[in-house]
Order: sequence, then structure tokens, then C-alpha cells
Amino acid sequence: MAHNDLVITPVSGKADLKAFIDLPWRLYANDPNWVPPLKAEVKELLTPGKNPFFGHAEAQYFLARRNGQVVGRISAHIDHLALEQPVEQGMGPGTGNFGLFEAEDDATAKALIATAEDWLRAKGMTRVLGPISLSIWEEPGLLIAGHDHPPTVMMGHNSSAYQAMIEGAGYVPAKQLKTYELDITKSFPPLIQRIIQSGEKSPRITIRKVDKSKFDKEAAIILSILNDAWGNNWGFVPITDDEVAHTGKKLKPIVFEDLIMIAELDGEPVAFMMTLPDLNEATKSLNGSLFPFGFIKLLKWLRKPKARTMRVPLMGVVQRLQSSRMASQLAFMMIETIRLEAVAHYGSTRGEIGWVLDDNQGMNAIADAINSTVNKIYQIYEKPL
Repeated sequence: MAHNDLVITPVSGKADLKAFIDLPWRLYANDPNWVPPLKAEVKELLTPGKNPFFGHAEAQYFLARRNGQVVGRISAHIDHLALEQPVEQGMGPGTGNFGLFEAEDDATAKALIATAEDWLRAKGMTRVLGPISLSIWEEPGLLIAGHDHPPTVMMGHNSSAYQAMIEGAGYVPAKQLKTYELDITKSFPPLIQRIIQSGEKSPRITIRKVDKSKFDKEAAIILSILNDAWGNNWGFVPITDDEVAHTGKKLKPIVFEDLIMIAELDGEPVAFMMTLPDLNEATKSLNGSLFPFGFIKLLKWLRKPKARTMRVPLMGVVQRLQSSRMASQLAFMMIETIRLEAVAHYGSTRGEIGWVLDDNQGMNAIADAINSTVNKIYQIYEKPL
């Protein structure tokens, strides 16, 4: 597909894939808040057979070139599990996605988005939701607020110019995702402390660390709670067993027992909270490669990590408790337990919770109650085809 001197081609072969992966290094060379991802992980993300997402999805990547230079990229993809979800939850039949979007200018953006739409239309899709890169569980949404500080582990960062580009292509907001930050060196307000203390006195409630020696069993418990807790959320797509195993293997080096809690009620696991030290603080200087010396540096950090920021990427309470006072009590108890561990053992001073759906009243209320503030907003857009 050509637009004057601009040429759009599907990614084909190793050289194209390398160019697709490498483009952000040129576009963000002067952005102090961009954190280079590890190139090996990006390649794994994009490769069928290595990323279990492709067990239920298909994708096509495109490159934009001008005078032989790569000036943009995009993915068009279809998650077949997302097609099976209820329309009122955001996904549903006929909904395809674009993602991994980068563009040097407006003309490039317009051509790339049109190309992704053509591919989706040819596959029978009637609606586009994006950017989502690639799964809803990975990096959903376009950063539209919070460009002035780096993202934490597993969060996206993009040019502030992209909002106008995507909206200029006819996309309208579908859902906002927020992240909250807070000073974790400070105690929570007295009311929250009383709620926590009340829970600690209850013989029915147990807050425990995960047992890493039983990693697979603990992962299965968390997955069961997650799929139940998030099942009615906007954009929900079930996580497959293969995805759990893959993600568990990838995250295991930064899983620390005192940073992941499971809450039990009368001996039954009913809630969990996962916290990760901000790996981006350790990898930013590696410039995307573990070799020749990055691997040693990372291993040293992992043995005894010190991280200014702790991120809470996942948290959930089973649906049967979500409308009860117990849900917030369990949440506050897990947050407080991990807060104390993070400050005492990891030297952390800052927490980040997210992402959180803009209409998730329970989680937004919890974030407000512990005096956290919104620090980043990600926007997911939609457009009919």
C-alpha cells in the first residue's frame, strides 16, 4: 500500500521483524521517560509458537517506509476468545484490534491505521478497538496523560502526539484506564487503620504470603480468583492455562513471596494482590539487551532488589463478596501488609496501582481512601468498520 512516497508493507522475514522491533529506539532517542524494552522479550511477544496468545489469536504486522527508512509500524490482530465475549463488556463478535503503533508523522499514522483496518475488514471484522498490544492483559490503551515520568514494569509509554493522530483517523474514546500513585512511607488514614485492625482481630480472615515452592498451585489459586473477580469487567478475556504458565515463567524471577498476598475467608481463598518491584528501574540502562554485561547486572539486582516503586498490576476479590464491606476490608489488609514489607525490605517509597478501569467504583474508591492520586491515563479507542 503506497501513499505518495510512503510505502506500507507486511512484515516478512527476519530483517523486517528486526526493523519492526528496532523502530522505537530511533523515535524515542530523545525521550528521557521512555524505557527500552528487552528486545528478546519483544521478539517473543511477536512470535507465534513462543507467545501463547497466538493459541487463540492471529495477527499481521506492517511497516511504513519513506525513502527506504522505517518511519512507522502497526499490528492488526484478532483475539478469537475476545470475539466470544458479550458485546456489552467491550469485546464481542466482529471486534478486531490494532496495536504496537508507532508513527513519525500524521501521514504515516493515517496510512498505517487504514492498512490495519483493511486487514481487519478483510477478515470479517466490523469494529476496531485499540490500541491493544497485543492482548488486553499486556499493554492496553494509549497513554494520554502522564508522559512526564517513566512507566513502571509492564506499562506502556508513547508519544503525546499519538492522541491527535488516532482521533484524527476517526476513533472515539471507548474506555479509560488509570494508574494511581501514592507515598507508601506514610501510614493510611485513621479510618482505614481501624478497618484493618478490625480485620486482623477476625478469626475468619487470614492474609498469607504465597509459597513460591508451590508456584503452580498458588498460580492456579490466583487464576481462579482472577477469572471470577474480573469476569464481568469491561474488556475481560479469559486467560488460558498456557498463558498462565508462560506468564508465570516470565515473572517468576521478580515474584517475591512477601509481595504477593492471598486472603482467605473461613479457610477459602477469596482475594489476592500481586505486587512487583519496578523492574524498569533496573533495565532502563540496559538499552534493550542483556549482553554482554546486562545479564550480570540484572542477576545482581534480582538477588536483593531495591526499588523506589512497587507496582500492583493485579488485584481481585471474588464476585460474591464484591458488593460487601468485606471486599474493601480484605483489600486494605493486603495493601497494608505489602506496604510494610515493601518499605522495610526493598527500600521502596512509592506505590503504583493499575491499571484501573474508570468505572470500577470499588477500586477507585479504595485508591481514593488511601490518599493515592491518578498519575497516568490510558485511552482505548473504537471505530466502526
